[in-house]
Amino acid sequence: MKHDGFHFRRQCPIGPYVADFLCYSARIVVEVDGSQHGAEAGLAHDEKRDAWFEANGYRVLRYWNDDVRKNVEGVAETILSLLNEAKTS
Repeated sequence: MKHDGFHFRRQCPIGPYVADFLCYSARIVVEVDGSQHGAEAGLAHDEKRDAWFEANGYRVLRYWNDDVRKNVEGVAETILSLLNEAKTS
């Protein structure tokens, strides 16, 4: 997916992890999570992943599958806002 010069890769390996969506130039990782991420083990794993991404200069955005299905415009608006911020930085 491309937008205004930004390119997102899907299921992109990065370090020891695979990001659901990664925009390398804007340093944004977008994760779309199912119910397994709400369980204790999933939460602990996500916390570790997020810490690794953030320590390596990435901003992590997490959305539930249901949020994406029911509010795709809102999710896209948030991501586009961050891309616009990255463009002016």
